[in-house]
Amino acid sequence: MNETPHIGTLNEGSLHAALKDLYAEPGDRFEVPLDRFVIDISRPDLLIEIQTGSFAAMGKKLDHLLSEHKMLLVHPIAVETYLQRPDKAPRKSPKKSSIYGLFDQLVSIPTLLDHPNLTLDVALVSVTKVQVHDPKARRGRGGYRTVDRVLRDVQSTHRFETAEDLLRLLPSELPPTFTTADMSAAGTFDRDIARQIAYCFRALGFFDEIGRTKAGYNYRLSA
Repeated sequence: MNETPHIGTLNEGSLHAALKDLYAEPGDRFEVPLDRFVIDISRPDLLIEIQTGSFAAMGKKLDHLLSEHKMLLVHPIAVETYLQRPDKAPRKSPKKSSIYGLFDQLVSIPTLLDHPNLTLDVALVSVTKVQVHDPKARRGRGGYRTVDRVLRDVQSTHRFETAEDLLRLLPSELPPTFTTADMSAAGTFDRDIARQIAYCFRALGFFDEIGRTKAGYNYRLSA
């Protein structure tokens, strides 16, 4: 991928613009109107969308365009975050995420990848959150709100071309029948993420629900 500086942004954030620069190639067109939508990057054989926010906001666009166009959806997950506040040096936030943060978005469109024309790139990134003082900021944010996210670097990129590619994120050592607690214990994620995975995998037909005990719902991999 070639870097193409200062592509038009249509009021997008710095993280969105930086990822668009990284994916740009010679001959690409940018912010291209198509039907009632605007496409980030357009090529003769591919549409590329950079989605830094909720997947739910993409639903109508994907439903409308995927029947006629191949699309690549690029979604960043911040696995390392620095906070930049006025007159202070950036400091590293203790909050972390991982590739499993993908399921926090997929629960809104659990069958997103179950379409032959869609490919998903998940970019694990390091970002700087630019924050300003705001006395109206919600409790727990320390009186600051984020006004921009700036890309520091891309640590890795994971491509999912089919829904079945998601199965490689499952822990390898699962018993034949398991709960979300078993998934969490065998993996590198907490039980909330395990529940999100189970929800998505039920919708995709990867998990069969086979009953419930005090430990929770029991699942098995579909045949």
